[in-house]
This record gives sequence, structure tokens and C-alpha cells, in this order.
Amino acid sequence: MKRFYIIGFACLLLFDTLGQTGFKFSALNARPLDYSLEWVIRILSNKWIYITTLSYIGAFFTWMILLKKAPVGPAFAASRLQIVTVMLVSIFIFNEPLTVTRTLGAIIIISGIIFLALAEKKLAINQKDNQ
Repeated sequence: MKRFYIIGFACLLLFDTLGQTGFKFSALNARPLDYSLEWVIRILSNKWIYITTLSYIGAFFTWMILLKKAPVGPAFAASRLQIVTVMLVSIFIFNEPLTVTRTLGAIIIISGIIFLALAEKKLAINQKDNQ
């Protein structure tokens, strides 16, 4: 079961990170914003809009499969890890700066996920002991 969670959340992170990165590439390739037929064609002829769409479809189905098996609290918290992965990808691909605020935010997110996972594990152990 542990392997299922690791693979499932890795796929979810991949799909979510690719989706967010695809949105950024789509927006960059849609410039300039002029609300014309040429602009719509420029968006629809860009591969990133389709990669983004497929990524979010993959994320949706992965999330639905995970929710069948994983505890909701830690699962939802772990799904927010994509905020950290998108930040890291943005640093390398889009040359966005890594600020102290972003670093602290990433540490808080990761800490929250760890604490929730530990609490869930402790709860599961207590429930087994009570049975």
C-alpha cells in the first residue's frame, strides 16, 4: 500500500507540475493579448495548451484513484506539495528568484505534510491497538 501512495502522489505531482508549467508556457506564447481571432488561433495552435489539458485530466483521474485508498487529510495536504514543485521548476525554467518568503512557505508546506502524515500514522496505530 505504501508503494501505491508513493507512485500515486508522484504521478499527481508530475501531472500538476506539468499542468502549471504548461499554463505559463501557454500564456507566454499567447502574447500579445489582443482578443482577436488571430490570438485564439495562436492559443489553439500552441502545443502547451493541449499538454496542459492532458496534464489536468491525468491529475484528476490520479486524484480520484488516490482518494479511494488514501486518508483524506494527509492526501489533500500531500497534493499541495505541487506548490513547492512548481516553485522549483519555475526557478530553473523561468528564472524566477528563490526568495526567503518562498523558501519559508515551502518549508511550512512540507512540515505540514509531515506532521499530518505522522498524526495519521499515530491514529492508525491507536485504532489497531483498540481493536
